[in-house]
Amino acid sequence: MRIAVTALGPGIEADVDPRFGRARYFVMVDTQSGSVTSVDNTVNLDAAQGAGIQAGRKIVELGAEVVLTGHVGPKAFDTLQAGDVRIFTGAAGKVVEAINAFQAGQLSAAEASDVQGHWS
Repeated sequence: MRIAVTALGPGIEADVDPRFGRARYFVMVDTQSGSVTSVDNTVNLDAAQGAGIQAGRKIVELGAEVVLTGHVGPKAFDTLQAGDVRIFTGAAGKVVEAINAFQAGQLSAAEASDVQGHWS
């Protein structure tokens, strides 16, 4: 399974970024191969609008099946859902801790966005 985790820095020891669209990085973890890739998302940090949509499209392009994040806005939620990416909110701590919590069933699947657009 390919999991994308929003992060403040690269790698699995980075802290989870609570924002989806304006996260600094996406840490991509392939649970089958064990590979870890960090994708820079700074292009969306200061976007006037559309950060969630652009970030959502990037996650779909990267082939993620699941996103772990603190919060997700309505446009990002819709974009991820359209790309068949499952969204889990409430992730916190280190990226590796968020992945462990997900695998242990401790994160809940998001039924809808949990913040308004352009949340920072």
